[in-house]
Amino acid sequence: MLLIGDCLEQIDKIDSKSVQTIITSPPYWGVRDYDNSNQLGQEDTPEEFVRKLVHLFNKAKRVLRDDGTAWVNLGNTYFGAKGGHWDKNGLQTTHGEEYRIQRKAPPKHRYLKRKDLVGLPWMFAFSMQIDGWYLRNEIIWNKPNPVPEALRDRYAKSHEHIFLFSKKDRYFMNEDAVKNQRDVWKFNTAKSKEAHFAVFPQELPGQCMKASTKEGDVVLDPFMGSGTTAYVAQRLGRKWIGIELNPEYAKIINNKTKQKELF
Repeated sequence: MLLIGDCLEQIDKIDSKSVQTIITSPPYWGVRDYDNSNQLGQEDTPEEFVRKLVHLFNKAKRVLRDDGTAWVNLGNTYFGAKGGHWDKNGLQTTHGEEYRIQRKAPPKHRYLKRKDLVGLPWMFAFSMQIDGWYLRNEIIWNKPNPVPEALRDRYAKSHEHIFLFSKKDRYFMNEDAVKNQRDVWKFNTAKSKEAHFAVFPQELPGQCMKASTKEGDVVLDPFMGSGTTAYVAQRLGRKWIGIELNPEYAKIINNKTKQKELF
């Protein structure tokens, strides 16, 4: 089932305790601006971004089963380094310095300075703990094919965080799926011609689903994007619910979930 609109509103349409796990990759703070007043990721400060994201997951507690989990892939960003502007179809319209010139300078922050690495994934993780979630794993996604960066004063980023949260201290986990597994996952990023940006690989949500769901369980992705979570859920015999703000992506998601080939 695909719901189009603001995830904070659309999640209210989902039945209570109907979801076994949440697997999602929210928009990263300060990376893409889609000119939508309801978008997440263009807040003035990382704290405001985290507040909104934690509020969503607070609402998600209602739809999640008591033995349910949430997997959240979140990348780090630098303060004052806003990314390019993207139109409703996911096409980049401005780049780098041109975009930064067009935008106002970022607001002053009480301690972050321009070029500071924000530490946003851990800001989010700590805030989720404060909100009552159990933080069970920090998983490092090692990306052998990271996005190239023109750098002179730091190393290029080649990893992202995946956090595993649980609603209660006891939750469903497939012991056979996690036995002898480690907390560093090595997957290449995938490309989507339709969505015009890198998406997480099918193996990533697949590994999460195998660990935290059974066949027939419901998987929720409140930031569905190009539909990778839905596609993998179908291939593994799981049901899915997706929420997507951009109605243009609905076509991509519907086309992807009609495909029959296995990954």
